[in-house]
Amino acid sequence: MAVNLSIKGVPQAIAERLRARAEANHRSLQGELMAIVWQAAAEPANAQAASLPAVAHAAAMLPGGAGLGGVKRGHKSIEQLAAEHLLRHPTPFAGTLPRAVDIIRADRDSR
Repeated sequence: MAVNLSIKGVPQAIAERLRARAEANHRSLQGELMAIVWQAAAEPANAQAASLPAVAHAAAMLPGGAGLGGVKRGHKSIEQLAAEHLLRHPTPFAGTLPRAVDIIRADRDSR
């Protein structure tokens, strides 16, 4: 059974950052908040995080905020992720195989 959650009294600056993050990820604000909740729920419980005051722990989870240990948590664009993926997993036949659009066009032209 689904549960509805609400957060009251969110500072305007945080709300704007969340809206910007949602737009950057091509999501609604609701969708972005759900993604953040899923990510937080998937992370294993950290004994060090449990000992932090609730406000410090919440600040560590904010997008772009300082994570535990003072490490900044950044976000990469889809283009950066794609470039890193291609570096790690180069396609052996890149440029030698026909593109799907070319196969479809050739099939249509043959009729």
